[in-house]
Amino acid sequence: MPDSSYATTVDHHEFEAWLEAPFHAGADGTRTLTLHFSTPDAQPGGTLRWRLDLLAPNGRVLRTWRRTQPQEAPELDVAIRWHAPPALRQGIYRLRLRARAGDSPAVEQDWSVAVGALPAAPAASPQAADPVEASPYTVYLGNLHSQTNHSDGGGALDHCTGAQAPQSAALGPADAYAYARQHGLDFLMTSEHNHMYDGSDGTNSDADPAAATALYRSGLQAADEWNRNHPGFLAIYGQEWGVINHGGHLNILNSGELLGWERNARGELLADTESPRNDYAALYRLMRERGWVGQFNHPQGDQFAIGGKPLAWNADGDQAMLLCEVMNSNAFSARTDEAEPRLSTYEAACNQLLEAGYHLAFSSDQDNHCANWGASYSNRTGVLVERGAALDSDSLLAALRARRVFATMDKNSRLIFTANGHMMGERFVNRGRLTLRASYLSQGGRRAAAITVFHGVPGRNGAVATLGSKARTVLTPAAGEHFYYVRVTQDDGKMLWSAPIWVSQQPRNRALRKIELR
Repeated sequence: MPDSSYATTVDHHEFEAWLEAPFHAGADGTRTLTLHFSTPDAQPGGTLRWRLDLLAPNGRVLRTWRRTQPQEAPELDVAIRWHAPPALRQGIYRLRLRARAGDSPAVEQDWSVAVGALPAAPAASPQAADPVEASPYTVYLGNLHSQTNHSDGGGALDHCTGAQAPQSAALGPADAYAYARQHGLDFLMTSEHNHMYDGSDGTNSDADPAAATALYRSGLQAADEWNRNHPGFLAIYGQEWGVINHGGHLNILNSGELLGWERNARGELLADTESPRNDYAALYRLMRERGWVGQFNHPQGDQFAIGGKPLAWNADGDQAMLLCEVMNSNAFSARTDEAEPRLSTYEAACNQLLEAGYHLAFSSDQDNHCANWGASYSNRTGVLVERGAALDSDSLLAALRARRVFATMDKNSRLIFTANGHMMGERFVNRGRLTLRASYLSQGGRRAAAITVFHGVPGRNGAVATLGSKARTVLTPAAGEHFYYVRVTQDDGKMLWSAPIWVSQQPRNRALRKIELR
């Protein structure tokens, strides 16, 4: 066990904000909106600024609550009692929270709420049949973001309240895989913080490089051994690279090498391969060269900067990065009933990455630090693997590289999105009309209360816009590059996100059209 004097929690001292918004109002038509703010480094004289907007389905701001107030304690909750006015038509609305503490990066959260009786299911409701049965894919559901005692996770549930001192907890990767399998997951990635293999959240000047790299290799071996002995469940071991503050975390899913930037007092690198801290261009280049793939974890608008530009596109990064975490549950939850109330969404930052030009599918994970891997909430990342293929590293990575992925807050629901028959995640050239179809199925008795189709332009660095609200949308795009994805809101407020589809729209050849008409 490492010397506890080196154990800190510096990497979890970022400002965080959550919005708890009951999807349905109470019997009297009111509901309590709870805003949670966490500022671990709160100082006397600190200032918290927040704004909560009620948005119409078309995005128009209908009402705003805002406040600037002191935040001198690490934790602060604000409760707002809200009764929707009679003039507000029944339907699905959005609540958007934007908050900032001091000079920390702004946090944005966005949740749906129902006003009045739920409308009938959207036109051409996609839930009449299970699209998966007719597709050549099998859906597997799991969690691609968690920690064990190889870094700052693995805390026993009877006393876990946050991140553990690195390498101090009792439970490791094999315990995590066993727990996740028992709780119905098909796969689990233990993604250990790459800079904690020295037993510290800072830098342990006495650390032994051989011990650090040996611990990483032992994790790879544990996953391999688990997979040999437990067919049908996929154990994945990898690393969460980077720091949150002025950086950004990302998972590397298939690296056989421990990456790092820290050195001990003798100048020895505490990793297999050097990767300079916060140098995302260098990291993406290394990942592309090695064939490694990654996921942007809980992205915020100031992170993943290249040349001083946050969320910057990079050709190497576009090859290496496959996923963007659009939603996850409280990383420090100790719940095991899949009902953790503190949830976070990152759709705004994921959309910025898509508009920058990245080709990313959405994922939904739990970032478990307590020993409740996959059980704190009902969310999952859904992956479509070729039907008949065994669930293993090769088949899962092939599906991820194809972006055949959806993110769901409900493990019993599925979502598939196609364009002219092309599966979500694909890139294709199109001429003429484009037919977008969302296919949703609940195996838990839910129904779709709202369907929202989104449109963006890769490389534009603009804003993703709402395109429509039907399961079937027919349009003729303008010539150029486009991406589309769909978000489904269930009648309990839980959401699903499809992977985008990328379309290169070509102008129709007039001469060819005349020949076709003859």
